Amino acid sequence: MADRFFPNDMPNSVPETDDPSAAGAVGSSSSLLKLLSLPYSKTAERFLRAGLDLKEKVVKETWVRAGRRVKDFSLYTGALGTAFLLLKSYQVTGDRRDLTLCNEIVRGCDSASQGSKYVTFICGRAGVCALGAVVAKHTGDEALLNHYLKAFQEINLPPGVPNELLYGRAGYLWACSFLNKHVGDGTIPSTHMIEIAKEIITDGRKLSNKGSCPLMYEWHGTKYWGAAHGLAGIMHVLMDMDLKPEECEFVKGTLAYMIQNCFRSGNYPSSEGKDTDRLVHWCHGAPGLALTFNKAALVFKDEQFLRAATDAAEVVWNRGLLKRVGVCHGVSGNAHVFLSLYRSTGNVEYLYRAKAFTCFLLDKANQLIAEGKMHSGDRPYSLFEGQAGMAYLFLNMVKPSESLFPAYEL
Repeated sequence: MADRFFPNDMPNSVPETDDPSAAGAVGSSSSLLKLLSLPYSKTAERFLRAGLDLKEKVVKETWVRAGRRVKDFSLYTGALGTAFLLLKSYQVTGDRRDLTLCNEIVRGCDSASQGSKYVTFICGRAGVCALGAVVAKHTGDEALLNHYLKAFQEINLPPGVPNELLYGRAGYLWACSFLNKHVGDGTIPSTHMIEIAKEIITDGRKLSNKGSCPLMYEWHGTKYWGAAHGLAGIMHVLMDMDLKPEECEFVKGTLAYMIQNCFRSGNYPSSEGKDTDRLVHWCHGAPGLALTFNKAALVFKDEQFLRAATDAAEVVWNRGLLKRVGVCHGVSGNAHVFLSLYRSTGNVEYLYRAKAFTCFLLDKANQLIAEGKMHSGDRPYSLFEGQAGMAYLFLNMVKPSESLFPAYEL
C-alpha cells in the first residue's frame, strides 16, 4: 500500500506565527513547516499567486498550444476543465478576462461535442451546455444563454444509459442541479428530474433483489461503491432530488450498509465483495465516501453519517498524500475532504489539514514530479487528472468557506 502514497509526517497542528524562525523546523522538511506556520491570510496569498500562475500555464498548455481548437471537450480530461478553472478564477478575483476566455473555450467545446453520445456533466454534452449557460448568465448574453439552455433541453438519455456519475443518469442529473443553482430554480423542471431519479431508484431496487443493501448498481459488470462509478456518487446526486420518504429511506439504508461494511482500517472497498484495501481516492475509497457521508449528515440530520465522514477523513489524513496531483485520484482531490468537513462543522482542525495537504503540493509537487516520484497525470494539465486540479485547489483555499469539490459538491 505504501507505494501509493507518501508518509504523512506533518504535525497534527502547527502554531501560526509571523516569525518564520519560530517554526523550529530543521532538515528537508523545514520549508513545508515554515509554510504551515504562516498565518492563514499569508498562506492564502501564496495559494492565490500559485493558483493564478498555474492557471496561466494550464491555459497555455491546453488551449494556446492546441491552436485554440478542441479535441477532447470533456471536463474530466479536456478543454472544458480549463474553462471550469477559468470560471473559478473569475469567481475568486473578479477578473473578467478569465470569464471572456472561459466563454471562448466553452464555444469550442460546444462545437466539438455536437453529436456526442455522452450526456453527463463531467464527461458529456450536458457539462458543455450547463457551463455555457452559467457563463452566458455571468456575461449578460441572453441570446447565448438561451442557446445553451435549448441545447441542454435537446439532450436525450439513450437506451441502456448507466446510472453512475461520469457517464450515466446521475451525471446528467448533477448538470440539471448545477443549472438550477446557478441560472435559477426551475430552469430544469423538477418533474423532469424526479422522473429520472425514479428510474435510478427502480434500477437500484431491481439489482438489489431485496438484499441487505436497498439499492445496488453495476457499471461494466462491476458493483462499484465509489464516487465516480458507484454508490457514493449516485447517492450524492439523489440527495439533491425531491424524493418521497420511502425513497429517502432507500438512500439512507444504502449509505448505512456501506458504513457497516467498511474495512477495519476505516477505508472502503472499491466494489461489492472486493477485499483489497488499497485505494484512497475520490473515485474509489474513503475520500469520495467522506464527501457523500458529510452531505448525508446535512441532508438527513443524522449523526451516524457525520461520524462516518470524520472516520473516513482520518484515513485520508493518514494515507491520502497520494503520489499523484489530481482531483480524481490525487492529493488535490483528497484535500477537499477536509475543506468539506470544515465548511459543515466549522472545526478549524479540518482547515489546518486542508492547508497541510495544499502546502505539501505547493512546497513539494514540482520537485517530486521532476524527480519522477510523483505523477502529474496521464493528461498532466487536465482538471481531474492533472495540474488544473491543483490550481483549482489553490484557488479554493483562498476562500475555504466557499470551496466546493469541482463537479461534485453544489
